[in-house]
Amino acid sequence: MSVFAIETVKLGKCYRRYRSATHKALELLSCGTIRGHAEFWALADVDLALKSGASLGLVGRNGAGKSTLLKLVAGATEPDEGTVTLGSNVRMGYFAQHSMDLLDGAETVFESLDGAFPQAGQGTLRTLAGCFGFSGDDVEKPCRVLSGGEKARLVMAKMLFDPPNFLVLDEPTNHLDMATKEMLIAALSRYEGAMLFVSHDRHFLAALSNRVLELTPEGVHSYGGGYTEYVARTGHEAPGLRD
Repeated sequence: MSVFAIETVKLGKCYRRYRSATHKALELLSCGTIRGHAEFWALADVDLALKSGASLGLVGRNGAGKSTLLKLVAGATEPDEGTVTLGSNVRMGYFAQHSMDLLDGAETVFESLDGAFPQAGQGTLRTLAGCFGFSGDDVEKPCRVLSGGEKARLVMAKMLFDPPNFLVLDEPTNHLDMATKEMLIAALSRYEGAMLFVSHDRHFLAALSNRVLELTPEGVHSYGGGYTEYVARTGHEAPGLRD
């Protein structure tokens, strides 16, 4: 499969401002012109101006560069040219499919949470586990026997217990059943920071996005009213969505 360089991906103007839950203005992202990699076609002039409460969903056909763009923002891959720099006061949480592979298979669910938050009490951690579907003896399951959905829930629990002020999520609903997906949507709907995500789940995208950025062969198109406005203005669903 051919791989081409992204052409001049600009993450907005050089500086972006972000307001946290404490309403302190933070510099979210500064960057130069960057080049990364995407399959099939080039991207240009991507604007990622984000403020507190912004929930930006990226859509586009497979190979448009959605996950690549998230990796560039998250620092999971290096640009071929230019720089991407998060502001000093921004705490970012990045969820990707490989995040689940980082769990220690020998630890139980409770031990994984306790290792991440050693100052939290046992009752607090059991409550946290219960909120993400691990009740009773489920907290004693070794991570190595967890299903894909259970691993995703555990990773999300660790990410959202002490939430960062900027979330970058790549297909967070993969492997989740309907009840868990609804739980995640409810949790993220109360999130006060900025969020940038890719999802092929129609319900997740419609419920959480208040802005949509579509990556197409003709260029990048922004829709300020979220997924509902995107469908109304384009007359079609985003490519590759599922119920």
